[in-house]
Amino acid sequence: MIRSAVDIQPACLGLYCGRTVLSVNGSLETYGDCGVCPRGQRTDDNKICRECIESPDRYDWLYLGFMAMLPLVLHWFFIEWYSGKKSSSALFQHVTALFECSVAAIITLLVSDPVGSLYIRSCKVKKLSDWYTMLYNPSPDYITTVHCTHEAVYPLYTIVFIYYAFCLVLMMLLRPLLVKKIACGLGKSDRFKSIYAALYFFPILTVLQAVGGGLLYYAFPYIILVLSLVTLAVYMSASEVESFKDLLVRKKRLVVLFSHWLLHAYGIISISKLDKLEQDLPLLALVPAPALFYLLTAKYTEPSRILSEGGNGH
Repeated sequence: MIRSAVDIQPACLGLYCGRTVLSVNGSLETYGDCGVCPRGQRTDDNKICRECIESPDRYDWLYLGFMAMLPLVLHWFFIEWYSGKKSSSALFQHVTALFECSVAAIITLLVSDPVGSLYIRSCKVKKLSDWYTMLYNPSPDYITTVHCTHEAVYPLYTIVFIYYAFCLVLMMLLRPLLVKKIACGLGKSDRFKSIYAALYFFPILTVLQAVGGGLLYYAFPYIILVLSLVTLAVYMSASEVESFKDLLVRKKRLVVLFSHWLLHAYGIISISKLDKLEQDLPLLALVPAPALFYLLTAKYTEPSRILSEGGNGH
């Protein structure tokens, strides 16, 4: 049934149900019945489905960057975990993982609307429920459910799945050949373990995005800060780094330190959004603070020293 803008229309129930625009004649629009909005559209304040024509804001890009970093960081972790100290192939695998994720990100942007451009159009995220429209399908008579589930945060929800799919395909095409060629220092059963690990964590990341995408959107800056602080402390403790001299012994420790500093900065930028540069940029001076605090206080928390002082006290 077709209705025009001048007709008296019944209320369109449901938080995300809307009427599609069937035709436009000057200032007069003709609408369809109340229902689900097509992909790439969401309802406005008048319950009319409008096309998403905005660009993602800075926070949206930071969120997409975080979701893009997750598989890369996990790749690097498992490559390092399974490469062993004698293997010289870890660096090549790290570079390959970076190449895979970078190419996957570019392809994902190119296939997103508008196709062939690194620019994407999006709908503005207004509240948490925008990520979970399937929970807000109305039942006018408490029997029949009107299904109005659509991607109100287009394309922030589905673009992550597309990116993970391309990451997985590129990994399966490139990594086995590389590992077979250069991972000579590892046994046959060990050389492919980092790839097997990816076959586990990609489904986990997919479920995480499917179920907790909206929660991650609002919480990811704090997740980055907390996890980067904890992992840096654990790494420095496991590596027995207690002074600046210990850091300079191996270049790998400096690489890990600077990588964590980049994550600290990313988390701070995501929280502040850099809306007011004169206020937010000085916050980046806090990036080295956790590492400096650890190095300055590590000698006072040495277990052997605490035990010896306790024994002397008695």
